[in-house]
Amino acid sequence: MDPAQEAQNREAFRQAVINTLERRLFYIPSFKIYRGVAGLYDYGPPGCAVKSNVLSFWRQHFVLEENMLEVDCPCVTPEVVLKASGHVDKFTDLMVKDEKTGTCYRADHLLKDFCKDKLERDPNLPAEKAAEFKHVLAVLDDLSAEELGAKIKDYGITAPDTRNPLSAPYPFNLMFQTSIGPSGISPGYMRPETAQGIFVNFKDLYYYNGNKLPFAAAQIGQAFRNEISPRQGLLRVREFTLAEIEHFVDPEDKSHPKFPDVANLEFLMFPREDQVSGRSARRIRIGEAVVQGIVNNETLGYFIGRVYLFLTHLGIDKDRLRFRQHLANEMAHYAADCWDAEIECSYGWIECVGIADRSAYDLRAHTDKSGVPLVAHEKFPEPREVEKLIITPAKKELGLAFKGNQKMVVEALEAMGEKEAMEMKATLESKGEAEFHVCTLDRAVTINKNMVSISKEMKKEHQRVFTPSVIEPSFGIGRIIYCLYEHSFNTRPSRDGDEQMNFFSFPPIVAPIKCTVFPLVQNQQYEEVARQIARSLTAYGISYKIDITGTSIGKRYARTDELGVPFAITVDSTSSVTIRERDSKQQIRVNVDEVASVIKEVTDGPSTWGDVLWKYPTHSS
Repeated sequence: MDPAQEAQNREAFRQAVINTLERRLFYIPSFKIYRGVAGLYDYGPPGCAVKSNVLSFWRQHFVLEENMLEVDCPCVTPEVVLKASGHVDKFTDLMVKDEKTGTCYRADHLLKDFCKDKLERDPNLPAEKAAEFKHVLAVLDDLSAEELGAKIKDYGITAPDTRNPLSAPYPFNLMFQTSIGPSGISPGYMRPETAQGIFVNFKDLYYYNGNKLPFAAAQIGQAFRNEISPRQGLLRVREFTLAEIEHFVDPEDKSHPKFPDVANLEFLMFPREDQVSGRSARRIRIGEAVVQGIVNNETLGYFIGRVYLFLTHLGIDKDRLRFRQHLANEMAHYAADCWDAEIECSYGWIECVGIADRSAYDLRAHTDKSGVPLVAHEKFPEPREVEKLIITPAKKELGLAFKGNQKMVVEALEAMGEKEAMEMKATLESKGEAEFHVCTLDRAVTINKNMVSISKEMKKEHQRVFTPSVIEPSFGIGRIIYCLYEHSFNTRPSRDGDEQMNFFSFPPIVAPIKCTVFPLVQNQQYEEVARQIARSLTAYGISYKIDITGTSIGKRYARTDELGVPFAITVDSTSSVTIRERDSKQQIRVNVDEVASVIKEVTDGPSTWGDVLWKYPTHSS
């Protein structure tokens, strides 16, 4: 099939999915009666239920099984916190404006769309031009504002809506700014991620955990990004749910005791070397990937394996799931290794989970800015002789020089690392003074040689003090759910064969409603049995929908199949009922007093439909 036809088929499939989702109220544009706002969506009843089920399974799979510490932090974050993390200065995308209307667009998206459109829709594209466009797509994330602007100009890219010329690209900070309190003197932002709330609470969480490493903290919550030109439905929005884990570990020991549990998992991986050399993703055992050094360490590998299990248990197709390693130009300078769980959908490969070894960057940044040491301790069985850096600020001299700022200068001097301290010592000895940046003052000060003493001494130590490294799996819940919708969407002919019926093949664990209860015909006795079953389902904590309308049973099945309900209970007698499974349409006959426990067993317990199929007599309609 040619690329243009493939693109049309993807668009048609996507539209069928979105039409079904909106018609059945899984989600709809927010503020719809006021024509909506780009990048904001409301989840309807089935969408809320799917999201709740995904998050419940996330808690079970990660928080409970890994004994994590769950926290819940505010969405509004003081500026100083996000200044320390780097978001205030660096959380930007490059933007261009329509020079006549002022409409804004994300520069890299315009260039990406242009190249992809040419590759997919231009059958006469010369081979060298195709190679050029593929190269641009490969290095897109690494292009500077100047390079991006030059490409846009060279290719004659204009504003998509008006064909007007575009401005040169310039950075736009994606955070929503606000002020805390009525005075307006305390600036803040709506958080762009949940992680910073965990980092700033490290000291208390470490104490709560008995001052022991490793441990993990987790948080589920809303995050906000003022996207330049949101598109792709639930995949790029301005308010979204994140589920993030910060696993704190000794930087000298990143082994994981449970790594053997996942070591034999084999799935699609896309290492950096394969991307650079033009090869495709390939199946690799995660144990081999760690041994060969493709994945940096066991703890990172363990979480990659656990993420794979989480996504596939939700219903993500394992053949359309891959783990792609960040290229060198994508990696933050402090990161040891980063992988993205990417899921293929009609929009292409979409990053849904990031799994990164962020080293000790975050805790060090907040230590420097706050002056509070966010560190861990390892007690030695026997004292050790070590060469120790001794920094002794002369508080009297510093008080005379810096007055009210003396405390912050003293704390910053005492927090210096060995390299910085020894460089200052050399500068003071040669020049008599040195420039020193104090993070809490956000400026450089001049330190004279009589203000601080820096030396090294041999000392006996009873413990090692260090800043932990962080392994961070970060889950975009909305993106995962949208990909799950596409992977679960199917069509099949109606009973008469005259039309195609849509249905979602959700696994029971995420289905919005676990079962429906239908009296076969409008009959008082059958309706009473249906209500009796409904009460039993409620007692078992099973979500259900009861339908006592006179509509034909086929239409009622079709309506609930389209919602992804996995089981339908049909009351056709007062003593026994049938249970129909959505995907196979197979039915079994079960006694009325057993039906709730059978549904519980196949939706929430260890059994599958195949397990119960042989235990009960089959029924043919």
